[in-house]
Amino acid sequence: MIPWLDVNTPFPDVSEALTTDAPGLLAAGADLSPQRLLAAYQRGIFPWFSEGQPILWWSTDPRMVLRTADFKISDSLRKTLKKIARDGERWEVRFDSAFEQVMRACAAPRRDGPGTWISEDIIAGYSGLHDQGFAHSSELWLDGELVGGAYGVSIGTMFYGESMFARVTDGSKVALAYLVHFLRQHGVQLIDCQQETGHLASLGARPIPRKDFIAHLQNSIVMPQIRDWCPIAPF
Repeated sequence: MIPWLDVNTPFPDVSEALTTDAPGLLAAGADLSPQRLLAAYQRGIFPWFSEGQPILWWSTDPRMVLRTADFKISDSLRKTLKKIARDGERWEVRFDSAFEQVMRACAAPRRDGPGTWISEDIIAGYSGLHDQGFAHSSELWLDGELVGGAYGVSIGTMFYGESMFARVTDGSKVALAYLVHFLRQHGVQLIDCQQETGHLASLGARPIPRKDFIAHLQNSIVMPQIRDWCPIAPF
């Protein structure tokens, strides 16, 4: 059994997460306020649940992470990045100019599925984090239209990736490439990817033991916040 949290209940230790049935599931309940979300991320916990379920809190072991030094830029992505750099009149990469719009694009139904778990409550909670300077978006624009993006949570020199979307080829990868390069320039060594997927592995991510992830997190979240979010070309 996992504990049920009310709005005042602290999180249990991540070592109490389930190891069978639903590996990594730690607790249920509470709310999605910015304060609760910050408390979760500071402990290596994240929310993930489907429509109709209670709020579920997870701390997976192993944990999928992307070391910023290991991010893989394929030949095709490199060509796309150079094309964007050459044609600055049509293409633009921005940070934080349309955070909620990026979230809603990530939540939109996909061609190969019904959509993501990003509900209105999730959007409200993370938008609150954005207003407080803890959540950020990387955005690709073409002729003034948002065509790709990614968003996540930043605490100290720790970044937690949440979701990406693309409306043009490589749109999400371009947004991620700029984000990774920016984070690397600001001392961020590790991006939390939460779930292990083949797509993330193709970009250079790999699983590490939760204890190693928590140790890195604890050293990173006490560092000063990154303040000036401005895209840097990744080449």
